[in-house]
Amino acid sequence: MPNFVAIDFETADFGRDSACAVGLVKVRGRQVAERYYALIRPPRRRFVFSYLHGIEWRDVRSKPDFAGVWPALARHIAGADYVLAHNASFDRGVLEACCEAHDIAPPETPFVCTVKLARALWDIRPTKLPDVCRRLRIALERHHDAAFDALACARIGLTAVRQGHLLERGLLR
Repeated sequence: MPNFVAIDFETADFGRDSACAVGLVKVRGRQVAERYYALIRPPRRRFVFSYLHGIEWRDVRSKPDFAGVWPALARHIAGADYVLAHNASFDRGVLEACCEAHDIAPPETPFVCTVKLARALWDIRPTKLPDVCRRLRIALERHHDAAFDALACARIGLTAVRQGHLLERGLLR
């Protein structure tokens, strides 16, 4: 039984180092064990994607930067067999860019992409998070809210595991 962490980042602008929110859900033994959410002060005040996630500079100006939330993220990721993300190349890229910007070694935990998983296991298309959740009857309370997106991603992973599928089908290469 794999233990995994689902992660979702929201970014302020087009730079991968501009994480402004992170949601993380830790799954152990087929159950959600822990949840973590943090607003992050990005390196620039310019917000391009507020129309998607509703986060603005005034919401994050007094929050810690990525280095400030990293210890909590690292603690949650430690010991996980996989990190799951919906469109994992994006979230892995954000994690790696933020780590690089703060001279932090990124985790070596393999990423599983729930987009790839949804296509490979259930032939779901289109594979946007709301589409996959609707097809699998998974609640998605607020799309583009990192906490809720991470929880939905964890539930996609749990659905696969409960159906006897291997998460390796969604490994990001």
